[in-house]
Amino acid sequence: MSAEAHPLPGNLPVQPKKTWFRPSIEQLREFGAEMPNARETEFGNLNVETKVVSRSKASTFIATDDPSQHSDQTMTRAQFAEWAEKQDAYIRDQEMLVIDGYIGNDPEFRTAARLIIERANANIAAMQTLLYFPLDDDAADFTPEVTVIYTPNLEAKGFPSDRLIAVDLENNVTRVFNSDYFGESKKGGLRMWNNMVQQRGGLAMHAGAKVIPVGDQKKVGLIVGLSGTGKTTTTFTRQNGSFAVQDDFIALMPGGHVYGTENGCFAKTYSLDPEFEPTIYKAVTSPNAWLENVSQDGKKLDFHDDSYTQNGRAVVRMADVENAMDPREMGKADFLLILNCNENVIPAVAKLNREQAAAYFMLGETKGTSAGGIEEAGKSLRVPGTNPFFPLLHAEQGNRFLELMDSCELEVYLMNTGRVGGKDTEPTSKKVKIPHSSACVKGIADGTIEWETDPDFGYQVAKSVPDFDDEELLQPRKLYERTGRGEEYSALVEKLKHDRVQYMDKWPGLNETIKKAVQ
Repeated sequence: MSAEAHPLPGNLPVQPKKTWFRPSIEQLREFGAEMPNARETEFGNLNVETKVVSRSKASTFIATDDPSQHSDQTMTRAQFAEWAEKQDAYIRDQEMLVIDGYIGNDPEFRTAARLIIERANANIAAMQTLLYFPLDDDAADFTPEVTVIYTPNLEAKGFPSDRLIAVDLENNVTRVFNSDYFGESKKGGLRMWNNMVQQRGGLAMHAGAKVIPVGDQKKVGLIVGLSGTGKTTTTFTRQNGSFAVQDDFIALMPGGHVYGTENGCFAKTYSLDPEFEPTIYKAVTSPNAWLENVSQDGKKLDFHDDSYTQNGRAVVRMADVENAMDPREMGKADFLLILNCNENVIPAVAKLNREQAAAYFMLGETKGTSAGGIEEAGKSLRVPGTNPFFPLLHAEQGNRFLELMDSCELEVYLMNTGRVGGKDTEPTSKKVKIPHSSACVKGIADGTIEWETDPDFGYQVAKSVPDFDDEELLQPRKLYERTGRGEEYSALVEKLKHDRVQYMDKWPGLNETIKKAVQ
């Protein structure tokens, strides 16, 4: 039976000119191949060049008549209704695809999700199909709990870049206008899911998850970090034959229980190297993967060419990831890594106490990457929880994190995935390389790192890490002192402390214990 022959659900918000209901991935491949901006690669998968190459934060608005309940920008509910009518009128003249699936695969925690998108942008539908967990055999009574209605070719005049992502948390509907970047589909569902997890007493975390065998135990590690800071690399780089579980979002619940969200991975491809990231490379070069904005000459891909954008992406199936583990087998979290792609005084790894953990989680410090657009790339950022998709008051993230720390035995670490001693133009600076970070993760899981108190920040820094050959990456003060830059180091420390205190004051309602941890 073809996709269009299926009976249409009566709960569609609008009936399009023609609806392709739950098309197969094979049918979506046919539709994708018809797109003028899609090309087949040397690996037999499709690579689509989009007009929009990163997420559109400036065009994202929460629909509410009480802006005081949200930290990010809002629009009135009347404005939302007005644009919903415009989008519905447009859809009535379009061919649309309807994709159904689940965010998460635990029957007690999964969320029924639906994407409605123009057939002209079938690649987005295919990529979302790979990330959703599939429907049960009997899905006749499927009712979506979150819905994304997506019209990449309809402008929203008057909004930044004539683009709009309008989020209705009361009805769990997100409407996307004039962006052909897949991330808006993925984020659309997960942003609403963030709110649902918060209401259930947990915390949605922009985090990867992995399981590392240690003797007869299995250590569960969570990795939070902004896109492009090494979250996916850290998740998929293997230690002790580790298992990758989730790439991008998990729910942390009281007691430390963890739930997964996605059946695949939305990985950055710029500078992808099979030597250092063999697991991701193999999945990305599978014919099942869908690529977006990867440099291509003829059929040959170039993962190191950034002439179009550094934000090349691929959606891959977890089934194509070696040593992938079902999220339902994960168990409780043992440790959390907070990634900070810094370039000066942050060590390769530091161990945090309870209050410091909540503080550094709330700080969400890093260098911006191309994933956030040109307005963020290369700039020092602070994003609470490193979660740009949290739709409520950001203080609620920090406070909930502190509550959850009291309910479970979770060790928390800060990890620098960038540099120590300055930018790459500084001759005495050093890069924290993937093998360095991997040694730290293994040392954390094995419990083999020797710690001592840092006199400047009060957290624990490593005296030694097995298979880690550079103490100046572990204790940045030593690099600055050896190179005659001790005064510069002290000035950077004082500025960082001052800026952090000021930043914490931005969030009314944040627990005072968290604020004091950075003083």
